[in-house]
Amino acid sequence: MDRLYDIYSRLLKNTDLEFKRYIFELIDWNDRLIALLGARGVGKTTLMLQYLKENYSGNKGALYVSLDDIYFSNHRLVDFAEDFYNHGGQVLFLDEVHKYPSWSGEIKNLYDSYPDMQIVFSGSSVLDIYKGRGDLSRRVSGYLVSEMSLREYVELEHGIRFPSYSLNDVFANHMSISRDICEKLKPLAVLEEYFSNGCYPYYKDSRTHYSKRLQEVINTVLESDIPITHGVEYKNIIKLKSLIEIISSNVPFVPNMSKLASVVGLDRKTLYHYLEILSRAGIILLLKSSKTGLARMRKAEKIFPGNVNILMSLSDKKPDKGNLRETFLFQQLRQNHRVDYSEIGDFLIDGKYYIEVGGRNKNFDQIKDIANSYLVIDDIETGRGNRIPLWLFGFLY
Repeated sequence: MDRLYDIYSRLLKNTDLEFKRYIFELIDWNDRLIALLGARGVGKTTLMLQYLKENYSGNKGALYVSLDDIYFSNHRLVDFAEDFYNHGGQVLFLDEVHKYPSWSGEIKNLYDSYPDMQIVFSGSSVLDIYKGRGDLSRRVSGYLVSEMSLREYVELEHGIRFPSYSLNDVFANHMSISRDICEKLKPLAVLEEYFSNGCYPYYKDSRTHYSKRLQEVINTVLESDIPITHGVEYKNIIKLKSLIEIISSNVPFVPNMSKLASVVGLDRKTLYHYLEILSRAGIILLLKSSKTGLARMRKAEKIFPGNVNILMSLSDKKPDKGNLRETFLFQQLRQNHRVDYSEIGDFLIDGKYYIEVGGRNKNFDQIKDIANSYLVIDDIETGRGNRIPLWLFGFLY
């Protein structure tokens, strides 16, 4: 255990508190059992270490460990936690829980056995914490950590802090909000930066190798995280990769499920299942019908890459500007809103707002006379009326 404390101390020493993800302030850190789920690279580990550094630095009653550490290949989590508790431990942060086979049942056991100990754990977004063998659904407060918004990228990269705005604020007050932001920032130039390297904080490590690292992260999710959490055989990992290649080559991808299943060598039921897994992993976005029930659960009307950086990284050539626009808007809106396919415009938001995306010459022809309809326009700094600049939707969280 001494080695684990040494690792924790080193990590804490090197944790920067200058920039925090948006969700840091939304988490109720007083809850007894907290789950932080998200795609690889979004900053879950940093979130945990930042909270510990701010609140428990130098306190032996708190500890962070990663369950992919070799220590846990020969030691049970419940035994480790008992030893930790008996030596005064009260706050236990567990990272990479999906790498530990019996994580769900043992965390439930700890929660029930140590009512005065807090547990915070993180894991892949492909985990289903509500269906695990330990049934944590009545105990855990779960949070999904998404990729960085454009607003967060501006703060991390340019050191300029702006508030986030609600969608209603953007619809009602976009002209004044845009003017205020444009006094301090050139949003169109920053949006171009974001398209290439703004979604994951680790771009700071190396812009030159960012795209390659993102591809490596996707491979790790496919070859490690998904097999561990869903028992997908390696022969089918090749089929998952084939799926991603097909989708990234045809954005937005309009699927014919029977044909797609035949091309990748899967039955339709398995194909639907794999698409849902890839969506939860943050590798793709599924744009579904606004219908409810089984119709919505099954078929996606369109499929996008998980975000604009994935689109840029996996494309053989520079992506079409229209595809970047739609992917960016979908990516930013889905954090706090329901985004559905619409035959009127490009997206239906929260079952109420119709949105059409385009360049500066786009007109209202496709959504004219439709209530609650908006044009989201690229290549403009400020809008007018129901014409809203695309970049502003990057300030929703």
